[in-house]
Amino acid sequence: MQTKSYAGISEEFSKLETAKIVLIPVPYDGTSTWQKGADKGPEAFLSASENMELYDIETESEVYKQGVYLADAVTENSSPEAMVEAVHKATKSYIKKNKFVTIFGGEHSISIGTIRAFNEMYTNLTVLQLDAHADLRKEYEGSKCNHACAVYEASQTTNLIQVGIRSMDVIETTVMDKEKTYFAHEMAMDDTWVDSSIDQMTENVFITIDLDVFDPSIMPSTGTPEPGGLLWYETLEYLKQVFTEKNVVGFDIVELCPNKEEKSSDFLAAKLYYKMLSYKFQSDDAGDDFDNEFKTLKEKNNSAKYNEDDEY
Repeated sequence: MQTKSYAGISEEFSKLETAKIVLIPVPYDGTSTWQKGADKGPEAFLSASENMELYDIETESEVYKQGVYLADAVTENSSPEAMVEAVHKATKSYIKKNKFVTIFGGEHSISIGTIRAFNEMYTNLTVLQLDAHADLRKEYEGSKCNHACAVYEASQTTNLIQVGIRSMDVIETTVMDKEKTYFAHEMAMDDTWVDSSIDQMTENVFITIDLDVFDPSIMPSTGTPEPGGLLWYETLEYLKQVFTEKNVVGFDIVELCPNKEEKSSDFLAAKLYYKMLSYKFQSDDAGDDFDNEFKTLKEKNNSAKYNEDDEY
């Protein structure tokens, strides 16, 4: 990676020893099947971040002062399986250092490694997936570490909640838990999806965001854009509520495929990352100690998709 620090912040806020936040770039695009370019996503994201204002108006905060350490990129690409293991190892190592760990891809297959690491460190983990695609194939093109398999393992080992889905293969219906799946066409007609999905989450939540969850009108530069996606403010409002009501333990953002003729997507990704950090740390002073709390609750949340007793 050419970039030396996240958003061009000074060494005072970018040292590993004092930073609360770690950002791991994973420039990997080994299994994508249509538009290539996700391996260029991390560099485009970091470049956009350098040109972004660092005062967040909504939270009245400058979250970079919590400290953001830009880790060495995970560049393993000898095989999808080797990449997943390298991401898993790097992610887990920084969780153990008591950091709030974030990852920027790369294609969605990197999330197999990130989710595996968080699931090993937090019991009863909820994985919240914002995505246009279900990504629930057990295996695709000869590999279980394909981008089309990004959350299959999570569906078997965590409390997976899928939001924004609008494209899938029929075979994925045999794996999908429709009680915990919020399809885009349903969400467009019924806004109770926000509260009902949060009610289904356990206390600790890992968020994985495929940028194609957004409508192509605001996020065209992604590998497989799908019409009918989420818009900016509804997504932020939802994420803000998740961060407020749950303990978000980390997140990844994937599938930025930069286009040199279209820079708005790069800036959307950069702003989204910064907003999520702002929501996580909006109540913390820069000098406060950080505890990533991988001492976790034991209960399992099995709330129904739509509880008739709930009032919205």
